[in-house]
Amino acid sequence: MGRGRITIGLYNSYDPSKFREPHRRAIARAGGLAMSFDMNLALFGFPFPEDISTPVDLANWVAGTTSIGSHGDYFVDLAEMGRFHSFPYPAKGFPPQLGEAILTTSKPKENLRVTANQVADMVRSGRSVLLVFGLGPHGVPKSAASIPRYNLDITGGGYSLETCTAVGSVTGALHALLDQ
Repeated sequence: MGRGRITIGLYNSYDPSKFREPHRRAIARAGGLAMSFDMNLALFGFPFPEDISTPVDLANWVAGTTSIGSHGDYFVDLAEMGRFHSFPYPAKGFPPQLGEAILTTSKPKENLRVTANQVADMVRSGRSVLLVFGLGPHGVPKSAASIPRYNLDITGGGYSLETCTAVGSVTGALHALLDQ
């Protein structure tokens, strides 16, 4: 059995109506991490222009105005490889093709808590996972946060991290565990 895939999932809880600089910067950073650590990237609820229809066009649009991730080239490369997708906000669940949804949070529910080692074991056993990160000051709203069956606090101590710091910490830790 092969190794499962890891998808970085950014949930837009920042501004659902207007695409802003924090969106662009977070996407460019996450795209670089996804390329660096052989992961996929999925976005949820981002307000993209309606005239942009493909993931590659979207990546080019975002990358056109950033210096992050080799001027957005990593994000474009990810899209060209078919490893980037954009979805509306999930109503009843995250797309199952992305794998088992895992909420990354500083306040994990005790009965849903998993460790980075447990997530790495899932991936090693062939299961794909979607790591859900909230982009915005309030994280993932309760309605969406209640969907995943697992919660991961990468700090183990309930420390709240800024989104891009959390994405880097979680992806780096999992990459290191899987690379052993």
